[in-house]
Amino acid sequence: MARGPKMQFGRRNLTGPLDHILLVFAIVASGLLVGAGAQDLPATAAQKPATTVGQSASPGETKAPQQTANQASADDAGPAQRLGAADLLEVGVYNVPELSTKARIGSGGDIYLPLIDYVHVAGLTLDEAQELIEKKLSDGGFVKNPHVSIFVDESASQGASVLGEVMKPGVYPVLGQQHLFDLISAAGGLTDRAGRSLTVTHRSEPNKPVTVALARNLNDKPETNIVVSPGDTIVVRKADVVYVVGDVARPSGLLIDRGSLTVMQAIALAGGTTRTSRLNGTRIIHKGPDGMTETHVPLKKILEAKAPDVSMNPDDILFIPSSTLKLALQDNVSVAMQAASLGLVMVH
Repeated sequence: MARGPKMQFGRRNLTGPLDHILLVFAIVASGLLVGAGAQDLPATAAQKPATTVGQSASPGETKAPQQTANQASADDAGPAQRLGAADLLEVGVYNVPELSTKARIGSGGDIYLPLIDYVHVAGLTLDEAQELIEKKLSDGGFVKNPHVSIFVDESASQGASVLGEVMKPGVYPVLGQQHLFDLISAAGGLTDRAGRSLTVTHRSEPNKPVTVALARNLNDKPETNIVVSPGDTIVVRKADVVYVVGDVARPSGLLIDRGSLTVMQAIALAGGTTRTSRLNGTRIIHKGPDGMTETHVPLKKILEAKAPDVSMNPDDILFIPSSTLKLALQDNVSVAMQAASLGLVMVH
């Protein structure tokens, strides 16, 4: 039976011109095959993740491709990307297709897997979850030297929630390194009722929300554009409001951008008082845990600079009543003017 060229070259002394030509052809062909195999390697690894992730190399095989694949996976995931509730996982066990399954992480952070029951994986990286499942399969005597691979089909936990006073509240994906203003922009920006601060609750520290003070123009404070990680929650708070009602030009609710608002400032923003306002009857109505309370405001003395201005708290109601006497005098003047006008018409 004839053997291939390689075996023949190994047995013969290459002396003739034809032998040299065949040798050169064999070397070139071998190089092309090796190059083609190297080019096809990433695609093959991508098509068979179950045989490359978390799997030991057999004798005679090199571990370099596996290490490269694992390193690339770690670089893509990043240290902050961890499994969380509602993620849909595809779990495979090498050479044991019966144990391959898809499972969604429940609200408690567990997934159900054949043989080993519920496993808590929320908060773990892919590598940590794979090692945990491998240990349970091995300790339970179900699979000898198991090699587990996990693929995230739906990464619900890899987004950040943007809530509160934004145009489009919701969950937005965090791809790569994203910052706070990127997520606010994706949510349509701030509403007209947005306050000048927000809180960012990192999934890694749920009990330590971070308060971020916002400038009127977000770009004025670039240091507040902090990094946002998957699973974080951003809540833009509603601006504080005080209300001015009663005998003023424009009764309305007023937003407090920063600090406090005084009685004089609130009245000015409401268009000022009218000619029939009873200044000495002005009062602030406070909403507290024990119900409604009132505080008298000497508005006339404040206007005359004989008393200090009074600060208002969020949700306070500034009430300026009307003067009954002034209203009566105004009505009498109005009637007199109408009568005079009628008399003039009759005389004319």
